Amino acid sequence: GYFHEEYVRRRKWVGQQSYADLVALCQFLPGPASSQVGIAVGIARAGLPGGLAAWIGFTLPSAIALVAFAYGVEAIGVSSAAWLQGLKVVAVAVVAQAVWGMAVALAPDKERVTVAILTAVAMLGWPSAAGQIAAIVAAGLFGWLWLPASGEPREVHMRVSIGRRLAIACWVVFFGLLIGMPFLRQIVSSHLLAVFDSFFRVGSLVFGGGHVVLPLLQAEVVPPGWVTQEEFVAGYGATQAVPGPLFTFSAYLGAVMNSPPNGWQGALLALVAVFLPSFLLIIGALPFWDSLRRQAEFQAALRGINAAVVGLLLAALYHPVWTSAIKAPADFALGLVAFGLLVFWKWPPWLVVVLTALGAELVARL
Repeated sequence: GYFHEEYVRRRKWVGQQSYADLVALCQFLPGPASSQVGIAVGIARAGLPGGLAAWIGFTLPSAIALVAFAYGVEAIGVSSAAWLQGLKVVAVAVVAQAVWGMAVALAPDKERVTVAILTAVAMLGWPSAAGQIAAIVAAGLFGWLWLPASGEPREVHMRVSIGRRLAIACWVVFFGLLIGMPFLRQIVSSHLLAVFDSFFRVGSLVFGGGHVVLPLLQAEVVPPGWVTQEEFVAGYGATQAVPGPLFTFSAYLGAVMNSPPNGWQGALLALVAVFLPSFLLIIGALPFWDSLRRQAEFQAALRGINAAVVGLLLAALYHPVWTSAIKAPADFALGLVAFGLLVFWKWPPWLVVVLTALGAELVARL
């Protein structure tokens, strides 16, 4: 909405139809759709430098705020202040709101509800990054076979300043890193390489919106002990209070990791790694978007994948979010109030975050 107002209506950098086409493309691709739209508009306006400038402008403010928060967490600890418990509680409300909204939009029929439930059950029974990938692939196959797209998409024609050779090179780099990095990790013992691989893989496999990054990031950084469960959930709560893409949560995680690279270097590494797939995919897809969008099989597979990500987020709502935050009746009460303010009263998330943190501090003093 903000992009449409700024780029289409006020600055007139792209037309209404071109903007709608870019949004449709970014909804099809894995990764943060809002950031990808910004990158695509930047490329349409000023080529590759424009895409980079758009990404920096959209990402940097929230990344700086979250890195500063990470340094604060390191200084005071995640269990030494009641307001940090409030951040963990508000994460429950935020993720519950996301599950609610995504289920309505992405799982509107019994077939896709079934996919979502089975995915959640599988993730709670066998939680792992590999399991998440397998669930996404299985859901895509189910959608391809049993969820045919309704109607034929209209034809679109967009002018892009990217040649097909560069686009193909980006696809080669994308799949080379996605497939090759895990093998390289088995040969080279490097924490830096492991961090880059983990965040790159997360940025490559997130379908369905920013909140879906939660379970994938948790599976990558908590089990190996890079970040504690408490640090993870507290940081996710803080992320709701800052503007910008939810993927900047990765900057917080990179900064708060318990071994180098951490601090601002870890934040920069994690941020670049998690957003690099977005650049490669946008540059790789733009020249081929017309023909890709006309493929009914592609649309059908995406319907199954979108239903699966609802299940991924539903499983994450229980663990780690609920299990880390709801420890007492007062926690549940705060979370319930926060959920009501977000869903029914439509209060802005940053205000609900602040009020919940203050509420937790007040409860602790009673």
